Amino acid sequence: MSTSDIKTALVTGASSGIGYAVVRELVKNGFRVYACARRVDLLEQLSKEYEPHRVIPYPLDISNFEEIVLLKEYLSTHLPRQRLDILYNNAGQSCTMPAVDVTNERLNQLFQVNVIGHMNITSQLCKFLINSKGTIVFTGSLSGVSVFPFGAVYAASKAAIHQYARVLHAEMKMFDVRVINAITGGVSTDIADTKPLPENSPFYFPEGIEALENRKFMAARNFPMSAETYAEKVVKDIVSPKDPVDIYRGSLATLISWIMMFAPYWLVEWVVFKKFKLDKVEKALRKRSETTKEK
Repeated sequence: MSTSDIKTALVTGASSGIGYAVVRELVKNGFRVYACARRVDLLEQLSKEYEPHRVIPYPLDISNFEEIVLLKEYLSTHLPRQRLDILYNNAGQSCTMPAVDVTNERLNQLFQVNVIGHMNITSQLCKFLINSKGTIVFTGSLSGVSVFPFGAVYAASKAAIHQYARVLHAEMKMFDVRVINAITGGVSTDIADTKPLPENSPFYFPEGIEALENRKFMAARNFPMSAETYAEKVVKDIVSPKDPVDIYRGSLATLISWIMMFAPYWLVEWVVFKKFKLDKVEKALRKRSETTKEK
């Protein structure tokens, strides 16, 4: 097979976790991969494990539009026949924090990385996908369809990506470009947010702090799927001729999605309160309120 006949993929957020595993799995399936991340030292090590030009590290901050434009220019001169077979939009940041405690700076950064960056890179590289009749993939999340306390901002970013992917699917279908929205459950990665609760938070009391800490390590306690197994399943979806739009991968992904689809919201919220110890938080708050009134 000549160099120009090898199928080509580009993966963002490729330096660790899901992105890193996806790069490996794509190479296993015969792809040349442009592996993009802000830090490329791990990717450079990975590229040395394969034959030359099989994994090509590329430094990219997806929140920086100018860098995305430069990436497009780079690919214009390096892609064989101006074709990109897979664009895997995986880069992301987590945010586990009460909604009212997320600062404007952090809110903007999260949406730049989790939403706007993916939209920009998709629009800038779409001509390469159209040329190849390729596939665009987004790493979605159960957070975008379910109710996970202290994750409102992250959930909102993923819900935005879900809807973007679904509408994009309808628009790109006429170009024979597939769009896959991978609604992701528990996967063993290092994306967990460990930032502490600010002292001025309305939740800054023992029960609130405990509930937040319990939420931070939720995924690790629920038997998450390995990143390698997840990547194997999603790449199998990519190389399949099927066109499902939404796929559910990762531990509990299908189960929770069905629950959210059919269970009444009051029941979901009741279970969430019990599961995440919000009932204890509410009880402590009401007790504090009563004590304040008595004074």
